[in-house]
Amino acid sequence: MDTIQKTKDELEGQPPIPLRVGEVHEDTTYDAVFGEMNEQGPNYRNVGFLGTVALMMKTQVGLGVLSIPAAFDTLGLIPGALCLCAAAIITTWSDYMIGVFKLAHRTVYGIDDAGGLMFGVIGRYVLGIAFCLYWIFVAGSGMLGISIGLNAVSTHGACTAVFLAIACIIGFIFGSIQTLGRLAWLAWVGVVCIVTSILIMTISVGVQDRPASAPQDGVWVSDFKLIGNPSFTEAISAVSALVFAYAGTPGFFSIVSEMRDPRYYTRALVICQASITALYIAIGCVVYYYCGSYVASPALGSAGATMKKVSYGVALPGLMVTTTLFVHLPGKYIFVRALQGSRHLTENTIIHWVTWLGCTLGVAVIAYIIASAIPVFDNLISLIGALLGTLLSFQPMGCMWLYDNWTKGKAAKSKKWMFGVGWNVFVVLIGTFLMISGTYGSIVTIIESYNGATGASAWSCADNSNSA
Repeated sequence: MDTIQKTKDELEGQPPIPLRVGEVHEDTTYDAVFGEMNEQGPNYRNVGFLGTVALMMKTQVGLGVLSIPAAFDTLGLIPGALCLCAAAIITTWSDYMIGVFKLAHRTVYGIDDAGGLMFGVIGRYVLGIAFCLYWIFVAGSGMLGISIGLNAVSTHGACTAVFLAIACIIGFIFGSIQTLGRLAWLAWVGVVCIVTSILIMTISVGVQDRPASAPQDGVWVSDFKLIGNPSFTEAISAVSALVFAYAGTPGFFSIVSEMRDPRYYTRALVICQASITALYIAIGCVVYYYCGSYVASPALGSAGATMKKVSYGVALPGLMVTTTLFVHLPGKYIFVRALQGSRHLTENTIIHWVTWLGCTLGVAVIAYIIASAIPVFDNLISLIGALLGTLLSFQPMGCMWLYDNWTKGKAAKSKKWMFGVGWNVFVVLIGTFLMISGTYGSIVTIIESYNGATGASAWSCADNSNSA
């Protein structure tokens, strides 16, 4: 253990020449995070450029995009689009800082490592626990999305609790694939399916006379609003949902750590963020323009019963990949932390497999319980985005820039440095505000949903696609 730690300490601070971070000796590779890797064990450094793009896009494009039109309905078209662009700018900066920080600190694997460097033991544990909870909650929302899709396609062919159990099993089986490199092709499948289903739904609401839930008699004109008039609770919950659409940020630590060549990280990031932002704006504006206040959440149910089946049928593989990836990420994190410094991390031993499968199974089961206990899709999305999404996507990245640049820039105090300080302090402050206020708004909304006459109940067999 001391030898490994010494090697890690020696690697820390070296110039970032990351064609393959680590030293290669014949058939053995030493990585600053995973230790010695050889042909007898899994290759944790096997994600190529295209695979990186796919994983980034699948981490971002998933559940959050389905709640964007409903958020626009709350905020209004113009404020909604502006808030979406603001979230895109801030999270793109945060994503960029992950790559920069990783190359400057090679031993960093997860956001908890960054927290440990900046804030010591407390920072490591707080961010590590938040990371696990966040992805487990997101996996739960993925399972909820699968259950909605299965209900829609089958016309409620079974109890929703059964569909949630099926989603849990799918998440565990495919989430137990050992490396992100092997999951990259699934990520492409997921991205294509989700985007295709959304485009089908978008085209459908554009060509139809009116959305499915709108009054079917008389002349109908969309009641979309350019500027909404929400209460504070409604507004902040909607903003939290928009933040969640970009809150794949903490997963980028895992992705860059498994890249073959992390120098291509920024290039992949630009492609990912530019593509999904264009998609989000187009989907949000078009769907809300044609549906108005009758937009469904998730949005795939906005085009009528038949197109709802078609949209969810196409989206289901994508929702399954979403759940798979979100079970894998916290499972991998716990697994690496449990076995780091041991040969069992990179060798196919009994301890390796028991620990790995135990981690993914535990994550899947906890996510299933969460999905069953909070069965309202948009409420769950808002709560996750507010409580954990902002905490892991805003504040730490602002602090990462300050950690690396405060001391060396304070002496000269150039305009570029002062702008950087101001921007990153703003990122920390806005993230803290959104976390506190958004969590409050989401909790109030969930309580109102349970108390209302049509509120959803936990562990219910009822069809959860009726309002979707």
